[in-house]
Amino acid sequence: MDVVLSPPPTRNYRLTNASAAALARTENPALPDVMLVLDTEGIIRDATLSNLFAAEGVADWIGTAWADTVSESDGDGLRRMLEYARGTGVCAFRNVTQHFPSGLQLPVEYTTVLLGGHTGFLAVGKNLRAVAELQSRLVEAQQAMERDYWKLREVETRYRLLFNSSRDAVLLLRAANLRIVDLNPAAAQALGMTATHVKGAVDLRFPDALVAGERDLFDEMLRRIRERGKAPGVLFRLGPAQTPWLVHASLVSCAQEEVLLVQLTPVVAQQTLAELADPVRIEDLIEGGPDGFVVINHEGTILRANRAFLEQVQLGSETAVLGEPLGRWLGRPGADLTVLLANVVRLGAVRLFSTVLHGALGTEVQAEISAAGRGGKQGGTIGVFIRDVSRRLAAGDQGPGIDGVMESLTRQIGKTTLRKLVDETVAVVEHRYIEAALDLTGGNRTAAAELLGLSRQSLYVKLGRYGLEDEAKVAADATG
Repeated sequence: MDVVLSPPPTRNYRLTNASAAALARTENPALPDVMLVLDTEGIIRDATLSNLFAAEGVADWIGTAWADTVSESDGDGLRRMLEYARGTGVCAFRNVTQHFPSGLQLPVEYTTVLLGGHTGFLAVGKNLRAVAELQSRLVEAQQAMERDYWKLREVETRYRLLFNSSRDAVLLLRAANLRIVDLNPAAAQALGMTATHVKGAVDLRFPDALVAGERDLFDEMLRRIRERGKAPGVLFRLGPAQTPWLVHASLVSCAQEEVLLVQLTPVVAQQTLAELADPVRIEDLIEGGPDGFVVINHEGTILRANRAFLEQVQLGSETAVLGEPLGRWLGRPGADLTVLLANVVRLGAVRLFSTVLHGALGTEVQAEISAAGRGGKQGGTIGVFIRDVSRRLAAGDQGPGIDGVMESLTRQIGKTTLRKLVDETVAVVEHRYIEAALDLTGGNRTAAAELLGLSRQSLYVKLGRYGLEDEAKVAADATG
């Protein structure tokens, strides 16, 4: 149905548009931002702007086709809009980019109405700049939310990979009811759960996995954590086999609730200690001993360490050394531990093994190591005592019999040349020194080269020079 408006007399046509322009310049917020009076061909005959565009002069629009004042891509749309309004009387909501004479470009939404008597059109426009800005901000907010979402997914993926691949047993408990929120495969194995039971672990309370007599001890540990923020590790027995585990817990605040991060560290209990009437007392004696004491496996990995050893290597927590190789803190990381293990396997015990102990803060002290245990390829554990001897070493103690050796060399003056004497002495010393290094390392040439401060190629040359290749091979075969 056409919208029919009674056209004003021709003599009042300009007056009518002038009145519309006057109204548009008022501060009435209900007035449109742009009003255009068009003839039947779409030529602008009059134009008025709201007070938002008071600085714009639109006199250049008069006599110009409306389609020429918008973007080229919007021109055809305006022509179709006029055709539609000519047939139906009104065509609403056409968004175009309006070009103002000053060069300003704004998105404008137009509604076109056919004037009475088909004398022309009235186009009413609304500035969409605020809407466009809001839409732009909405798009930016959506993109930011999407980026944050993918960052969160990446963090969750990394957390899950680290959580599941960790060799340490880790659980998350709700602080309110101590129910298991999450646990990794190592923790599931420690609690004796199979893969089918892990999904239902959230319905379990961690204290239910403890021996009945130890649940009060766990409650006391939690009370201390809530009061002081931390508590020392406590030994508990877990799983169907009641395997001993050292349990550490810490309180973590999350967005919705507090959770407890529980770490389980395996404890190697020696059979001899378990059979004694009072194993706790012996454990206390070792813990409070003046010398460092560690328990290592057949590969040299630390399974247990006392407080004196932690002080020697300048670390404050046993957790920092558990699972680390003992050779990390010895003078020659690649050689000393190899020599120690080789001699324990061959002899069953090592006494007064000299080395240098490195602290985490850069200190170096002379140390003597004594070790005993079962550490062959079949597995087993080795107890290692480490004593700091730097204070008792005399400054002039350079080795026994040095004066006698020098007197023997002095008697050779006149009987041989100095060069020949030096060469023979060096050959004897090298031969005996290489033999001793091979003996200490059980024929391990790589470790022997590191002990001697030689490259492997240089050691091989000297082995051939002194005919020691067969001896090194026999020693290595005997150790293997």
